[in-house]
Amino acid sequence: MNQDKIQLTMRDILEKEFKIDARGYRMQEVDQFLDTIIRDYNEYNNIINTLREENKKLSLENTNLKQEIRNLNSSIETVKGNEKEITNVDLLKRISRLEKIILGKEE
Repeated sequence: MNQDKIQLTMRDILEKEFKIDARGYRMQEVDQFLDTIIRDYNEYNNIINTLREENKKLSLENTNLKQEIRNLNSSIETVKGNEKEITNVDLLKRISRLEKIILGKEE
């Protein structure tokens, strides 16, 4: 993702050694290093914010899909409850009625 914009690792920061001048550490070297840390820190914040937004969107989508599944399962159960099973006995009764209608009209 944005990992290529990050310059330092935790180990780089931990193991950084500054050259000592007559008055202490070289201020320019320390300032440059701190600037790099600030840029990296800012980039980490951007990554975190982006991932949080993506996480929110995916959580919402997940919730919506779960609700849709519940609705579809409910619809399936309703349809199954409304369907009547057709047995062989039902088919034989229908055939018998049809025969009576057809034969009754032909006679």
